Amino acid sequence: MDDREDNLFAIESLLRPVGRPVVRAHSGDEALKTVLRGGIGVVILDVVMPQMDGLEVLAYLKRLDHTRNLPVVLMTGLGRDDDLAARAYDLGVSDFLVKPVDPWVVRTKVRALADLYTENQSLRAQVSALTDRRADAAADLANLLDARVSRQSGGTTGRARIIRGVD
Repeated sequence: MDDREDNLFAIESLLRPVGRPVVRAHSGDEALKTVLRGGIGVVILDVVMPQMDGLEVLAYLKRLDHTRNLPVVLMTGLGRDDDLAARAYDLGVSDFLVKPVDPWVVRTKVRALADLYTENQSLRAQVSALTDRRADAAADLANLLDARVSRQSGGTTGRARIIRGVD
């Protein structure tokens, strides 16, 4: 995401060998809207953009649950600035690059970050599914125990209510 067409074209050309679609945005606001629509695996942001700068977009993305883990690479043509880099890392940037960038390095980082993000999303989905299955299994077990105790005693006992989590 960059406000200059020539920079967008350069980044798009640089990333073409990665083999993933590249979505352009010309401002921080447009970048944020693009990311929030979904389907983005890595965000590359220029620091200086109209409406919202790269740091503001980064801060917003890191506050939202569904974009908090999205890898963001911040790029700047302002030269080396340790304070700016420190602010970016404090906000949760995945990497901070100073232009001009080495195309091989950018492609390698983007490919690795996209792959890690995809794997993490898959693992999160698996953990969620296992958690749901565990909760369902616990509820099924509680119902079976409740039914068994109810059959044996002719009604629901305090023990069965405790197992289900109801005091």
